[in-house]
Amino acid sequence: RALMASPALILLDEPMAGVNPALVQSLLGHVEALRDDGVSVLFVEHDMDVIMGISDWIVVLAEGGVIAEGTPAQVSKNKKVIDAYLGTDDGIAADDGRTGADAQ
Repeated sequence: RALMASPALILLDEPMAGVNPALVQSLLGHVEALRDDGVSVLFVEHDMDVIMGISDWIVVLAEGGVIAEGTPAQVSKNKKVIDAYLGTDDGIAADDGRTGADAQ
């Protein structure tokens, strides 16, 4: 229904929550098509892989405030974002050495 009005902006709040992983790619394709048609998309999402793959600009919030803002490349290197959401490649949290569920 929202698309019938040809909006300039669409807000999507956790659109991938509970979605089958196979369907996620299809939904992302639709979002990319909207973007390519000139529609601005404000995307609220916790899945950082989804965010990093679809975003031109990211604002990262934690505990009620902005902790980082920038391109996906910039945000993915930000220590606060790594500590809060991404973790490190070796599975050890960047701030205190916790791993796995303990780090979240």
